[in-house]
Amino acid sequence: MRKNSKVTQREHTSEHVTESVADLLAHEAPLDYKNSSLNVGGVPGKKIVLEPPENDGRPAWNSKLQYILAQVGFSVGLGNVWRFPYLCQKNGGGAYLVPYFILLILIGVPLFFLELAVGQKIRRGSIGVWNYVCPLLGGIGVSSLMVCGFVGLYYNVIIGWSIFYFFQSFQYPLPWAECPIRRNGSLAIVEPECEKSSATTYFWYRQTLNTTSTIADSGGLNVKMTLSLLVAWIIVCLAVIRGIASSGKVMYFSSLFPYVVLFCFLVRGLLLKGAVDGIAHMFTPKLEKMLEPQVWREAATQVFFALGLGFGGVIAFSSYNKIDNNCHFDAVLVSFINFFTSILATLVVFAVLGFKANLMNEKCVMENGEKILGYLNSNVLSHDLIPPHVNFSQLSTVDYAEIYAVIKTVKEGSFAELSLDPCVLEDELNKSVQGTGLAFIAFTEAMTHFPASPFWSVMFFFMLINLGLGSMIGTMTGITTPVLDTYKVQKELFTVCCCIIAFFCGLLFVQRSGNYFVTMFDDYSAGLPLTIVVILENVSVAWIYGTKRFMQDLEDMLGFRPHAFYFYMWKYVSPCCLIVLITATVIEMAISPPGYNAWVEELAQERFQSYPPWALAMCFSLIVVAMLPLPVVFIARYFNLMSDGSNKLSVSYRKNMMKDISNLEEVDEARSILGKNPGETPSPKPPSQWYVSIPTGGYAMLNMQYVLV
Repeated sequence: MRKNSKVTQREHTSEHVTESVADLLAHEAPLDYKNSSLNVGGVPGKKIVLEPPENDGRPAWNSKLQYILAQVGFSVGLGNVWRFPYLCQKNGGGAYLVPYFILLILIGVPLFFLELAVGQKIRRGSIGVWNYVCPLLGGIGVSSLMVCGFVGLYYNVIIGWSIFYFFQSFQYPLPWAECPIRRNGSLAIVEPECEKSSATTYFWYRQTLNTTSTIADSGGLNVKMTLSLLVAWIIVCLAVIRGIASSGKVMYFSSLFPYVVLFCFLVRGLLLKGAVDGIAHMFTPKLEKMLEPQVWREAATQVFFALGLGFGGVIAFSSYNKIDNNCHFDAVLVSFINFFTSILATLVVFAVLGFKANLMNEKCVMENGEKILGYLNSNVLSHDLIPPHVNFSQLSTVDYAEIYAVIKTVKEGSFAELSLDPCVLEDELNKSVQGTGLAFIAFTEAMTHFPASPFWSVMFFFMLINLGLGSMIGTMTGITTPVLDTYKVQKELFTVCCCIIAFFCGLLFVQRSGNYFVTMFDDYSAGLPLTIVVILENVSVAWIYGTKRFMQDLEDMLGFRPHAFYFYMWKYVSPCCLIVLITATVIEMAISPPGYNAWVEELAQERFQSYPPWALAMCFSLIVVAMLPLPVVFIARYFNLMSDGSNKLSVSYRKNMMKDISNLEEVDEARSILGKNPGETPSPKPPSQWYVSIPTGGYAMLNMQYVLV
């Protein structure tokens, strides 16, 4: 190689190489020099054009609908059914929708658009994307992968619980409809633990989980739940084993079927007695709640997790899109589908809970009416206190309220001794139920009163399985896609190995105390780490890569420039909102004592218990392990202890690139392609140069400038 060649000069110069092979990933496809259409005229000022090959070997969605359903299936999950309605009830009913919608616009849509755009532009999973955008912050992708792993472990346990209930629903009457009878010889008594609580509560804690009273007492494996977890992992493995070729087809059913069930439940729920009371209670706004910071914090957190930001699944799915796909439309569409799904689920939940509240209130009136009748017969109360129109055989809630008010006024001094309950419908509706308590206790109890209750129970738990499966496919894709893009491993084998390892790690959650570990992972493994991951994603694009540069990339990719609204959201508003959210989350964790609600068998009710020291250490270890890649990768790359990831090309990229440049050894050959004479003075460095490593003849760098058509 000649000494005055440009490649040789670069070997001996100290000039900092700012761009590398990783930059190739910013385009739709890798370089293909043989099939390229280049401007070889050498006319000064004209651009060299490189047309990307039609197919770079990366899998692609069969249709736009399949892709949208995959994103909807990932973002719409169990939280829409049992978390959003609870927050809406807790934080002011209809008033909660105002801060939620505002934060959806300020945080949700812009950051969702950002993740879709970087995945589609760079066409890699989370690790490759953030290695390209900012190598020093390449740990973002690894942290996303770690969080996906933690969440996938316990999320599939919930699918396992739903599978167990699904198969138990093929019975009439439903097994949780009545308390079991304990027989002692000729004596038959109701199970005391069930009698103190309720039939559905007893079935959940005792016959399903068979839970222990503390997290310290593991109680051994729960065989029924272990088998259910195994079935759940087999289903997930079969759904994702062939990548988007299989998971995309699964999404047609798993994403659409829950909407069919929700609409069926809504119609059925509206026909139930008391359903209107539940919905009216739900959407009666308590405007004073909007002034509480806690409401805004919980709304921001729900927006954040509802869209699946930071998990890597959004980036992974969008990386299989065509480069010119309108991801802005996708971001707005999926965000609002998610929002309206939450509203639909809330209507369904409170129609059913309104029906349940009326049943409980009528039961309360009947029981207390019998107490009053007993007091009248024993002369504890005078018959003069009872209005003449009252009929105790058909005591209405209005009549009972009137009697209760009279007795309370007359017997003011000894009223407490009568142990009468007020039986107010509003009190029943105000009982906050969330998470597993909503799905496996409150909802199941309401369904026992439905005509054809097994049918509705089968439909409900089949819906939960599909909602969970859609989210699990996205979570698993957030794990497999970055690894498959970075390392040359067999997709099917890697997926199977992941599922096997996850199943054995998930045995922690199917012990008799496993429910408490599910709560621990839900509280600590995702919240704070994901929030930090997303703010670093935002900062790396808006402040390091550059918002103007990113907007220009979007214009080149989409064919139009996104509205300036996104510029200001990414640059200023979203980072500020996320910083406030992180601060509020840390303060909340510091103020709230770390603990869990344990089921106390003797009392037949839940009691809050603090974590023992080893469990507390485990809680904070989850946070540390999830965030550890961030500083480790930063330090390693800052001190050049680790490559910047530019050599971690996907198999298809590496195959095409190495094939096309393996014979380029002399820089003069490159110059002839560019239309330069060997003795010609090199032109000044253009705005965008990409240095491609030549595998033969040492570590020379080939300087090539081109622009995608």
